[in-house]
Amino acid sequence: MHNIAYSRLGDLQKSFSLYRKVPWWDHILEPDSDFVFRWHRIFLVTCLIALFVDPLYFYLPFIGAPGCMQFNLGLGIVVTFFRTIVDLFSMFHMLMKFRTAFVAPNSRVFGRGDLVKDPTAIAMRYLKKDFVIDLAATLPLPQIVIWFVLPALKNPTATHANHTLALIVLIQYAPRLFVIFPLNRRINKTTGSIAKTAWAGAAYNLLLYLLASHIIGAAWYVASIQRQDECWKIECRKEMNTTHSPSCKPFFLDCDSLNEPERKAWLRITHVLTKCDALNDDKNFQFGMFADAFTAEVASTNFIEKYFYCLWFGLKSLSSYGQNLATSTSSGEILFSILICSMGLVLFSHLIGQVQGYLQSTSARLEEWRVKRRDTEEWMRHRQLPIHLQDRVRRFVQYKWIATRGVDEESILRSLPLDLRRQIQRHLSLALVRRVPFFAQMDAQLLDAICERLVQSLNTKDTFITREGDPVNEMLFIIRGQLESSTTNGGRSGFFNSITLRAGDFCGEELLTWALVPSPSISLPSSTRTVKSLTEVEAFALRAEDLKFVASQFKRLHSKKLQHAFRYYSHQWRTWGSCFIQAAWRRYVKRKLAMELARHEELYYATMMDQENSIGSKMEGEEGGGGGGEASGSKNTTKKKSPHLGITMLASKFAANTRRGLHQKSLAFVSDVSSLKMPKLFKPEEPDFSAFRDGS
Repeated sequence: MHNIAYSRLGDLQKSFSLYRKVPWWDHILEPDSDFVFRWHRIFLVTCLIALFVDPLYFYLPFIGAPGCMQFNLGLGIVVTFFRTIVDLFSMFHMLMKFRTAFVAPNSRVFGRGDLVKDPTAIAMRYLKKDFVIDLAATLPLPQIVIWFVLPALKNPTATHANHTLALIVLIQYAPRLFVIFPLNRRINKTTGSIAKTAWAGAAYNLLLYLLASHIIGAAWYVASIQRQDECWKIECRKEMNTTHSPSCKPFFLDCDSLNEPERKAWLRITHVLTKCDALNDDKNFQFGMFADAFTAEVASTNFIEKYFYCLWFGLKSLSSYGQNLATSTSSGEILFSILICSMGLVLFSHLIGQVQGYLQSTSARLEEWRVKRRDTEEWMRHRQLPIHLQDRVRRFVQYKWIATRGVDEESILRSLPLDLRRQIQRHLSLALVRRVPFFAQMDAQLLDAICERLVQSLNTKDTFITREGDPVNEMLFIIRGQLESSTTNGGRSGFFNSITLRAGDFCGEELLTWALVPSPSISLPSSTRTVKSLTEVEAFALRAEDLKFVASQFKRLHSKKLQHAFRYYSHQWRTWGSCFIQAAWRRYVKRKLAMELARHEELYYATMMDQENSIGSKMEGEEGGGGGGEASGSKNTTKKKSPHLGITMLASKFAANTRRGLHQKSLAFVSDVSSLKMPKLFKPEEPDFSAFRDGS
C-alpha cells in the first residue's frame, strides 16, 4: 500500500512539473520562429556596425605637434562605448545559440526535418562548430589593451600603443568578418534575400562597398602615421650618433614630452622635421602613397575632416582599382597597393553586378512585356493581319498590361493552399462581387464558393463577348465599363431590342438557367443576345463547369428568393416582361375601343328608333282625327295612308344604311388596331424547381 501511495505521489509530482511554467532562460527557440528571424536581422545590422566601429581605432593616433604623436582620448572613449554595446549584442547572440534548436541532419530526407531540442545536444553541437569563432569575435580586446594593458606599461608611448592597437584590431577583424557570412546565408535561406525590395538590395550592396572603402581609408591613415613615425625614428637614430647637443631621444617623439626643456632645446637645432617633411623636394625618405596624408595636413586636422578625406581616398582607390596610387619601393606599401587593387576589382565588380541585378528585377516584367509586344508585332506583320485587327490586338495588350502589370494571378493562386487561396479570393473579389445586386442576396458561404471560382476578364472596346446563337460558356459580372446587349429574337425581321449594361449588371444568365436544371444536357445553352463592349470592361467571369458545381453543391441557389432576385435583375427577363406588358396593354386598348364603338352604335340605333316611333305616332293621330267622316268617302282615306307609309319606309331604309355604315367603319377601325401586331418574344426558359424540396 505504501509503495502504491508513493508511486501515485511521484506521478502527481511529475505531472505538476510538466504543467509548471518554464522559465524564459530554459525555453528552446525554433530556428524558423519569428523571434529568431527578427533577431538575425538585428544582429546582422549589429555586425555591420561592429565592422564600422573597429577601424575607428586607427584614427586615435594623430600628429599633435611638430615632431611628436599623441592619442585622441575623447575619440577613444566614444569608440569604446559603441564597441562595448556591440560586444553585448554578440554575447547575447552566443547565449541564444545555446538555446536554439537545430534540424537533425539525418531527418532532412523529406520536408523540414526533425528539430533537436535537447539542451545538451544543442550545446555540444555549438561548442564543436561555431563557439570558438564567436568567442574570438566577442572578446573586448581593444578595450582591454587601451584601458588596462597600455597604462600598466612602464614607459608607454603613442608609437607602442599605435602598433599594439592596430595589431589587435586587425587580428580580431577576421572573426568578426567571418561571423557575417553564415548569418547572411541563414537569412537568405529563410527569406530568400536580405532586402525585401530591389532598391533596398541595391542600397545594401552599396553600403557594403562604402564599408570596404571605410576600412581601406582607415588602414591607409594608420599606415601613413606609422610611415611618418618610421621616418622620425630613422633620423633620430642618425642624430644620436652625431655630436648634436642635446641629442635626439625616442621619447621626444611623444607629445607627452612637449613641456620638457631638453626637448625644446633639441627642437631648435634638429633636422628631423625638415628631412621628414613630405613637402620637401630634397627629402631622402620616400613617403609614396602616404604623402597625401601630410601634404594635405590630414594627420593633424580634426577627426571629421580626417575621416571624410580617408573615406574618399578609400572609395577613389577601390573604384579606380588602385591606378591613382604612386607607390615607393617599400615592399609593405607595394603589397598594400596590390591588396587595394584586388579588392577594388572584386568588390566593384560585385557591386555593379548586384546593383544591376536588383535594378533589373524591378523592370524585369516591363522588359518581358516589351519582348512579348515585339513578338506580337512581328507575328502580325508576318501573318499580314488587317490594320483594324492589329489595332485591336495592340489595345488589348496595352490594356492587359495596365490592369495586371504582367503578373499571372491565376498561376500564383494555384500554387497556394486551398484555405489561403479562398481567403485571398474573398479579400480581392468579395467587395466587388457584393456590388452585383444578384450576389448581394446570397449568404457568406455561397459567396465564398463563388468568389473562389471567379476569374478576371478583361475586354477592350468593340469586343464581341458573345453573339446571338453562340453557346454560352461563362457568366460575366461587370465591375467597370459598359456593354451593349441586343437581340433580334432569333433573327426575326423588324425586331430589335438593345440595352446598356453597366457596373453591377451581368450577362449570360442562360447559363444559370442551364445549371439549375436537375439533369442538364451536355451541350451548353445558346445565347439569346449579342453582347458587345462599348468601353474597356473589367469583369469577373464564372465558367460553366464552376457554375454547375456551385449549383449542385449549394441547393440554396435554388431558393425562391434567389429566383425572384435573378428574374428581377436579369435584363433578358426584364425585356420579356416589358414586351409582355406592352402586348397586354395593346390588347386592353383594343377591347376597350371595341366596347366604346359598340356602345356608340347602340346609342345611335336607339336614337333612330325613337325618331321612327315618333313619326309613326303622329301619323296614327292624324288618322284618328278623320274617323267621324268614314262614311263620307273611303277613297280619301286610301289617298292619306299612302304618303305616310312611304315616309316610314324611307326612314327605316335610311336608319339601316346608317347603322350598316357605322358598323363597317367600326369593323375597319378594329381591324386597323388589330393589324398593329406586337412582336412575340418568347418567355425565357425556367428550370423545374419542383425537384428541389429544400424548403428555402
